[in-house]
Amino acid sequence: MKKFIQLIPLLLGFYVMGFCDIVGISSDYVQKSFDWSPSMTGFVPSMVFIWFLFLGIPFGNLMSRIGRKNTVLISFVVTIVGMFLPLFYYNSTICIIAFALLGIGNTILQVSLNPLIGNVITESRLLTSSLTAGQVIKAVSSLLGPEIVILSISLWGGDKWYYCFPVLGTITIITGLWLLLTPIEREPKQEEMTSIASTFALLKDNVILLLFLGILAVVGLDVSVNYLSSKIMATRFNWDEQMVKYAPQTYFFCRTVGALLGSYLLTRIDAVKYFLVNILTCVAVILVLMFVANPTVNMVCIGAIGFLASSVFSIIYSVAIQHTPSKANEISGLMITAISGGAIVTPIIGFAIEWFGIVGGISVILVCALYLSFCAFKTKTV
Repeated sequence: MKKFIQLIPLLLGFYVMGFCDIVGISSDYVQKSFDWSPSMTGFVPSMVFIWFLFLGIPFGNLMSRIGRKNTVLISFVVTIVGMFLPLFYYNSTICIIAFALLGIGNTILQVSLNPLIGNVITESRLLTSSLTAGQVIKAVSSLLGPEIVILSISLWGGDKWYYCFPVLGTITIITGLWLLLTPIEREPKQEEMTSIASTFALLKDNVILLLFLGILAVVGLDVSVNYLSSKIMATRFNWDEQMVKYAPQTYFFCRTVGALLGSYLLTRIDAVKYFLVNILTCVAVILVLMFVANPTVNMVCIGAIGFLASSVFSIIYSVAIQHTPSKANEISGLMITAISGGAIVTPIIGFAIEWFGIVGGISVILVCALYLSFCAFKTKTV
């Protein structure tokens, strides 16, 4: 019972982790608020995901000194500041700063929350189950995010869409206070720190480089579909603000179902074969999405991409750890850093839409999936 009580605020932390996914639907309102071009709007998700590149490894080192729980609490403080900032003053600069603080908080949270659960749950099977439950809660947060944005608009008007931020900030305050008041035994302090240079030196290993780029690609694919799905339905079929929210929600729902099914199937079948079959099917689905402009078909394709790509991150991550178990901590930090792929891809999509229309944006997602297919084939031979 004690462990269950300790686990509750940690699982709520995964709900906070899912806040970053509102960047998909909220970027549409940012574009309208400031009359930005698609290429400029493409940098909004970058403000959330670029911090994984710069802060993943440094905060991993800081966590070794100050403890995992304190690091999680720092992530909540940063998120809270970002979520309440636009309430006091709102312009394009403040908006970008808010998204940046959301991304910084999310980076720190992703680095520290999973390890902190290991302080409470030590048995391997239960730990895996708890982490899976956390990912499901994160997916639920991603599903409900558009609803919070739409609710804010219905209550306060379209120009006040950012009122969703204080709602998210309030949830973060409650979660942070709950965790602060929950006693969790600290892990042993690590005296020896790993340098950033030595961690990035692991990329000299061709297999680690292949998998690192695979993480970049799968996060890029995930963020891009979230970012682009509502735009596809609005551009092709003139869906209104109430309807376009169903596109990212369909994606996240199917991703949740795929992750749950994947966690069951991967205990019974070869992970790399599962990866290969799913990603090749995903490529075919993206091609249909690119060339078939039918609302039902497009929604099915958006959901199918979420379902088929849902387990790819965990497979690549686990293959990387198993490749060099003695360097597990360093590889883990490196793979978390690769989440910055979400910051790289969306600006490219913005430019592609300006130059080639919505098909150009989808083609960027296709490139990510094609690299993942290459990664699956190469991993199969390792």
